[in-house]
Amino acid sequence: MFYTYILTSLYGSHRYIGHTQNLSLRLSYHNSGKVRSTKAFKPWKIAHYEKFETCDEAIQREKYSAI
Repeated sequence: MFYTYILTSLYGSHRYIGHTQNLSLRLSYHNSGKVRSTKAFKPWKIAHYEKFETCDEAIQREKYSAI
């Protein structure tokens, strides 16, 4: 299973969209500062996610959902 997700920063109006195979692990990476593009705006919460059978489907949805 693959996921496309939208994160919202708890301190401000910043959003981030991405895709992953492990949603909870990816959220922990964002909140621990391991992702350069999101570490300045942590902590994050999941605002929305969708499940897909393939990685290609998740990537296409991520591109379509660009913020």
